[in-house]
Amino acid sequence: MQNRITELFNIEYPIVQAGMVWASGWRLASAVSNAGGLGLIGAGSMYPEVLREHIQKCQQATDKPFGVNVPMLYPNINEIMDSIVEMGIKIVFTSAGNPKTWTSFLQENGITVVHVVSSVKFALKAREAGVDAIVAEGFEAGGHNGRDETTTMVLIPAVKEKIDIPLIAAGGIGTGRAMLAAMVLGADGVQVGSRFVASHEASSHELFKQKVVDAGEGDTQLTLKELAPVRLIKNKFYNDVQKAYANGASIQQLKELLGRARAKRGMFEGDLEEGELEIGQVSALIHNIKPAAQIVEDLMSEFTLAKVEIQKL
Repeated sequence: MQNRITELFNIEYPIVQAGMVWASGWRLASAVSNAGGLGLIGAGSMYPEVLREHIQKCQQATDKPFGVNVPMLYPNINEIMDSIVEMGIKIVFTSAGNPKTWTSFLQENGITVVHVVSSVKFALKAREAGVDAIVAEGFEAGGHNGRDETTTMVLIPAVKEKIDIPLIAAGGIGTGRAMLAAMVLGADGVQVGSRFVASHEASSHELFKQKVVDAGEGDTQLTLKELAPVRLIKNKFYNDVQKAYANGASIQQLKELLGRARAKRGMFEGDLEEGELEIGQVSALIHNIKPAAQIVEDLMSEFTLAKVEIQKL
């Protein structure tokens, strides 16, 4: 399958594995790339030296293109970007920051730059910054999210109407049918996160993976908008947050409740009660843990079958 996304990244399928904190290490990224998609290492949960180790191992595990996702709000961002250039990475997805800050620097070093946005306003800013492509991520997505709560079905055509560069849809996409729907709405490809959390190669804790599989409709909620909006599985920590809201907690009190390393505690260390369990609404449609290559194959099989069915209408 060839289109603007497969050509941009030199991949077989227009499927990007999201660079998720505590899930997207070198094993997952290399497995997805070897299967024909674009694997991303999630730098958000890595110190620079850890990121370098993951890049080296991914380079050894695949000869296919892969990239790095970099949230730009981290204090050691300069060292991370320098490491990415030094180690020959050719694709970088940026998020959680102003795309103007690093786009030119990366492109001058031969790197394709994609920026993640949650609104038309930020999509236009990314295009003005000169990025090569945009990920438009809807309200359904897991992890940190947009404050406007715009769904993927609304966001994708709205962004498509305003930009002409390649567009990748994200948020609520975990099946081939959803992939086809996103592309009908105007996307050139999809970014898939939650479905790959429930893979054998994801570095997240096995207890968290099973929690994702067990999640049903309504088991996730977007919260903590005053800090950074995040979609969580409802657990004791989530309930504590809701109690804090009910008691009129200040922003400072919410920060103190969140504390440090709460996401690591939940997703990487497997504390299902006190940890922050970030996952998307599509978790309700995830019923098993599979090899990443099987997930890619399933997505493309379902996508192809759905195209055939649509043509019969």
